[in-house]
Amino acid sequence: MAKATEKYEVMYIINPNLSEEETAAKVEKFKSIVEAAGTLDEIEEMGKRKLAYEINYISEGYYVLMKFTSGPELPAELDRLLGIDESIMRRLITLRAE
Repeated sequence: MAKATEKYEVMYIINPNLSEEETAAKVEKFKSIVEAAGTLDEIEEMGKRKLAYEINYISEGYYVLMKFTSGPELPAELDRLLGIDESIMRRLITLRAE
């Protein structure tokens, strides 16, 4: 039986106080994690935007949206890695309806 793959998307917000190089390194880090265990369909760096509400007295964040296809283990691992990275303020991984 073939391994079931699903289409997912993850939106995460990076602390805006990082330098451009540090921010680019974070984006690249999570991009390569997805590419190693799945297929990266699309990545959109939305840049700095105002947050709906402050998080730890920070009113904006650097938004990144990644769409990928993978088995069920990658989203769980990605969520864990995003969760332990102190520069990631929020993250949400969802199934894409296509």
